[in-house]
Amino acid sequence: MSQFVTGTCRSAGGWAGLVVLLGVMGASSTATQAGDVEFNRDIRPILRETCFRCHGPDSGSRKADLRLDRRDDAIKSGAIVPGKLDESELINRILSDDPEEVMPPPTAHKELDARQKELLKKWVA
Repeated sequence: MSQFVTGTCRSAGGWAGLVVLLGVMGASSTATQAGDVEFNRDIRPILRETCFRCHGPDSGSRKADLRLDRRDDAIKSGAIVPGKLDESELINRILSDDPEEVMPPPTAHKELDARQKELLKKWVA
């Protein structure tokens, strides 16, 4: 035990190098994971914040009889067509410039930023 403690004191530069190496390895791992889109981590928060108010579990406030909180319902309605961005109404609506078509609608005072749109596109793709 005393050799280990003595060794750590004498080779503080070695430990600093190890810390840097581990940091690089962690950053590399994070970069790999950043390409993966996870529903609960990446998509659900976007939908909860911008879509579920009108297209979520509350039937009293649901619009267009569309549920985005349940995968099967979203697919059945055509809002999401897995692997087909151009056929997914959700993607068409979030990318639209037409105020009558764009989602969320301007009256909702919620806007998706470019990062959120990209995440949704990756998820559907």
